[in-house]
Amino acid sequence: MTTGVNVVVRAVDLRVRPVQLRLPFRFGASTLTACPQLFVRVEVDVPGHCSGHGVAAEMMVPKWFDKRAGLSADANIADLAQATRDAAAAYTNDTPATSFGLFARHYDALMAQGHAAGRTALSSAFGQAVIDKAVLDALCRALDVSFFEAAHRNALGLVDVPVAADMTGWDWSAWLPTLQPLRRIEARHTVGLLDELEAVRFGDDGLPISLRAVIERYGHRSFKIKLGGEPASDLQRLRAVLGVLDRTVGDYRYTVDGNEQYASLDALKELLAGLRGLPAPLYIEQPLPRELSLSTALPADGPVPLLLDEADGTLDAFPQGRALGWTGVSSKTCKGLYKSLINRARCDRWNLEDGGGTARYFMSAEDLTCQAGLAVQQDLALVALLGITHSERNGHHYGLGFGAAPAAEQQAFAQAHPDLYERHDDAARLRIDRGELAIDSLFRPGFAHGATPDWAATEPL
Repeated sequence: MTTGVNVVVRAVDLRVRPVQLRLPFRFGASTLTACPQLFVRVEVDVPGHCSGHGVAAEMMVPKWFDKRAGLSADANIADLAQATRDAAAAYTNDTPATSFGLFARHYDALMAQGHAAGRTALSSAFGQAVIDKAVLDALCRALDVSFFEAAHRNALGLVDVPVAADMTGWDWSAWLPTLQPLRRIEARHTVGLLDELEAVRFGDDGLPISLRAVIERYGHRSFKIKLGGEPASDLQRLRAVLGVLDRTVGDYRYTVDGNEQYASLDALKELLAGLRGLPAPLYIEQPLPRELSLSTALPADGPVPLLLDEADGTLDAFPQGRALGWTGVSSKTCKGLYKSLINRARCDRWNLEDGGGTARYFMSAEDLTCQAGLAVQQDLALVALLGITHSERNGHHYGLGFGAAPAAEQQAFAQAHPDLYERHDDAARLRIDRGELAIDSLFRPGFAHGATPDWAATEPL
């Protein structure tokens, strides 16, 4: 296989399926109870190989990509849909390019198109992010290789590009084979702002509701605790959650997520001061609003590393944040798999430049309620390639397995991925054993799946 295999996208089919959550999920100022899941199918030609198709899926979560108060949830979802249509139109019947080359060729124009339409950077990037996954799946299938092998051989075609000019001179084809994919990933459980803590309570569906029930059911040792933006009440909530973990888990690690709720640097400093009296989290995720994050220098003496999530809307966000004191950035497939690979390489490059043998710059793996099937599998495969040992997972907790997917579709995924799913009441659900996810079955030709959704059980976007 030569480095960088060209593809031509011939058609893009965009479909949706409604997802109703089993529990309300409160993050930041929003409470999510339902939203559509987007499914993408692309038809591609791979010159010199064959024609084929690829698929991908992603949740269209309102009030995360765009948290402006004046924008309704429906308008937010409509923006995500239009961003995907724009990317589909740009890619279809374009001249041959590698899968990464397609992304890089159209990135600036699609981001500018989204900006002109009044969309946020995260919303604008969403369309490319999900279509890029489907194109990569088609490429892997045409070459009969797994995502991991395609990455190691750089069939994706990562090279120096103007949209990531700071990485000029980086030897992508030498670096990619150094990534050692993980076979197991620890699931970091999300503790939402509305979640019960103390009582051991299960729902009528047999799944846990409270934090203690989650620990009893899945054996988690890693946790992510949501914050609300008020230092005093957040510290009180943290003490309550950590008290449960002290009594039930003992040896645990945790992160906290501000979801942009800390409106000022002074409020963040108050939180940081309060954290000095508690067991330290691994990092604090996105406490400040995205606009403030990339315009304000962070305190130099903070006790905990700070990580960009929502502020990571553009390809140059992490370098901008680095100059202001941010040392971490999240990986989410909804933000773009190529962005994650570029940011992972940045961490390696910056840590080498710093010397001293410490990994000051780092990546985390965070979840946007990825549902069972394509979405969670492709996200986990990316996490595994990046070598991130623990990943936030919450789609299985707030959602209900495959939801409205037909029984035959659920059975097909469960049979293709018996390490990742288990059967419960004739439905397939994510399998978490002693807090970990086994993902050997993702190491197969294609982008991390051995079954596909029932297209007849979806609706046109």
